[in-house]
Amino acid sequence: MKFSGCSLTASFTPIHSYLVKTNSRLLFAIFHSNLTKSKSLSAYTPKDQLLANAVMVAGRYPPPLFSVAPMMEWTDNHYRTLARLISKHAWLYTEMLAAETIVYQKDNLGRFLEYSPEQHPIVLQIGGNNLENLAKATKLANPYHYDEINFNCGCPSPKVAGHGCFGARLMLDPKFVGEAMSVIAANTDAPVSVKCRIGVDNHDSYNELCDFIYKVSSLSPTRHFIIHSRKALLNGISPAENRSIPPLKYEYFYGLQRDFPDLRFTINGGITCVDEANAALRAGAHGVMIGRAAYNNPWHTLGHVDSAIYGSPSSGLTRRQILEKYQVYGDSVLGKYGPRPRVRDVVMPLINFFHSEPGNSLWKRKADAAFQHCTTIKSFLEETLVVIPDRVLDSSVAKPGAGRDDLFADIHNMLPPPYNVREQEVVLYA
Repeated sequence: MKFSGCSLTASFTPIHSYLVKTNSRLLFAIFHSNLTKSKSLSAYTPKDQLLANAVMVAGRYPPPLFSVAPMMEWTDNHYRTLARLISKHAWLYTEMLAAETIVYQKDNLGRFLEYSPEQHPIVLQIGGNNLENLAKATKLANPYHYDEINFNCGCPSPKVAGHGCFGARLMLDPKFVGEAMSVIAANTDAPVSVKCRIGVDNHDSYNELCDFIYKVSSLSPTRHFIIHSRKALLNGISPAENRSIPPLKYEYFYGLQRDFPDLRFTINGGITCVDEANAALRAGAHGVMIGRAAYNNPWHTLGHVDSAIYGSPSSGLTRRQILEKYQVYGDSVLGKYGPRPRVRDVVMPLINFFHSEPGNSLWKRKADAAFQHCTTIKSFLEETLVVIPDRVLDSSVAKPGAGRDDLFADIHNMLPPPYNVREQEVVLYA
């Protein structure tokens, strides 16, 4: 298979559509309204700059109606480049970076924080439990101009929540999270957000979740929360089991939207396709985040985001055209940091590019063999793509498959009893 060697940069022309402008005006109206309706009990009052930053981002990019979740060892620079080739509007998250990693690698920051301008809008997720290091890390990241800084309060991995004592474990200490978010916000020009679960272990009531949201938002300028609608179990099960065993409680998510009208919430967990994402948005979610489905089937998951979620015209690009552009990127970064990245590193995001298509299994076997001797992405693709039918390579993304119709059916009749914010004033600093 031959490639035309098209320019990667030229393929990423920003789209400033009527939809973007309309949503920007709508968001500005919402933010302006929220300025006049801020909680009187809030311990943090200067919200104007945060909201101004949010409006600025909304003016530059479409709002975060759809985002790809941060996934360790998956949402790296290579995957994000592929994702942006497929979708112009989806918000992309980095892998979680520990604050200590950023601080201790301050002389090698490019390896961890650099990204191409085409990846905007992009969010940096950081983790940690040391205020000084969180401040230093955020300050070091600030010159890289991420569009939002997200703090991880949801990872249940034993390395993070166990030995590391951060991630989901931090939900048990909302006062510290509020302090951490204030420190992070003070050292960045970008808006800040928190990604969390709906609870931890036996601390899983709706009121406890509301206490966490209330305290963090009252003690810091945090106005955006990404809610994984399962609780985290910190002992006895794996991270993979934590994504399936605790039951989904979408009613908690929509309860938060009802009880905290001046905050913005993105729903995460169990949503696997654009059709289901649209169902969540129709039910009232401010935004939807999809994780492994966007990695395990990137073409069909991300290929419909721009048209089905944002109402933009489809790019009409074929898989072959995406691969041509990705090849130019891949060969330009091989060996950028000494021996890394290798061909295998750059190709890994493509492993599921032909999900459920004819030739997929054979292509993966040829890829394993080609990793042993190919030294460029171009040679790798030319050797392996011969097993993929031309009709697969040259077709644009097909009509999206139907999602589960009942995923959010009757959700607003299942909401927990309303949260009484005023009763919590006395425990704000507990």
